[in-house]
Amino acid sequence: MTLSPERAPTTAGVRRLTRTLYASAFCDEFVLLYPVYALLFSDTGLSVWQMSSLFALWSLTGVLLEVPSGAWADAVSRRLLLVLGPLLTAAGFALWVLVPSYGAFALGFVLWGAGGALGSGALEALVYDELDRAGAADRYARTMGRARAIGIAATMAAMGLAGPVFAWGGYHAVGAASVLVCLAGALVASRFPEHRTPSADDGRWTATLRAGLAEARTDRSVRGALLLVPAVTAVWGALDEYTPLLVHDTGVAQETVPWLLLVIWAGATAGSLLAGPAERLTNTGFAALLAGSALALAVGAAAGTPPALVLVALAFGGFQLATVLADARLQRRIDDTGRATLTSVAGLGTELGTLATYGAYAAAASVTGHGTAFVWAAVPYLLTALLLAAAARTTAAAARARP
Repeated sequence: MTLSPERAPTTAGVRRLTRTLYASAFCDEFVLLYPVYALLFSDTGLSVWQMSSLFALWSLTGVLLEVPSGAWADAVSRRLLLVLGPLLTAAGFALWVLVPSYGAFALGFVLWGAGGALGSGALEALVYDELDRAGAADRYARTMGRARAIGIAATMAAMGLAGPVFAWGGYHAVGAASVLVCLAGALVASRFPEHRTPSADDGRWTATLRAGLAEARTDRSVRGALLLVPAVTAVWGALDEYTPLLVHDTGVAQETVPWLLLVIWAGATAGSLLAGPAERLTNTGFAALLAGSALALAVGAAAGTPPALVLVALAFGGFQLATVLADARLQRRIDDTGRATLTSVAGLGTELGTLATYGAYAAAASVTGHGTAFVWAAVPYLLTALLLAAAARTTAAAARARP
């Protein structure tokens, strides 16, 4: 765990960092291809199995590169990786619209997965260290919460704008806009301040990786915070893909589905914005947050009516808040030199958990329907809440036993 001397916050440095972060979060999510790329694949003649193989390739790329890229960020430069990531993504999107074919889509997903892996871990580590250097580490959860809220708002804006742009210029227009916003994201990322000195060992990422994993093995608090991130993030992150199906099963018209999705994502946005005030939650409070969100998800999904989707929105808000808080807990417990490495290890756990959730959801929904599958998805959160509550009781008992 990093122990930093008390410093007065450097207002100018914090302002530059947050402005750059918020602009970067917007560019990362304001991609007009997001709502229509499945249509592009279908119009090119791809089968459902071919599209599924592309999604699997995308996930596999992230899994394989997640941890090495985090170690590389610690060994070299986090800002460098944040600049390279959008450039790779832009190249992938350009391939899709210029030479639409299965091979081009596959290579594009590899580039997109690699770009995402480069930024995962590096961004959180850079932001925390720069805030800590400015004496404002206590603002991390609030800052990242706002960045995630901006990202969600950018996604919703892209969903609204993609239709008119597509009607005007087709796939080439939305593709060009997506490439341009990725290039803008790379330019914005070059404005991130970075004052840290890369780790030793001549920039060898393998040595950085070994040091980071050793910290996780030897420090119980780091290990617990590392496991909490995927436990909180993986399941609801996978459910995101199925919310249109859940909404449609409530019996609304197809054209109404996007409007109800906006309600759900408004809940997630609100959860991000509450990260600052909620940062001081104890383990007991965190457990209550997860349990309450899980119950809201189960009841809202089981009801199967449009008004009950408000409960699903509340659940997504709670899970988004818990995601930001879990990341903040991890950042407070790990050392500066291996921060991106261990954040990427947590990201790897999230990726694997998300893949497992896809499989479990498909098995459940094919037998019971989407509403019941969402109800079952609440169970892991209830179990995590019980474990956190038990840990809080153990800690309290140990404190009372001390003389």
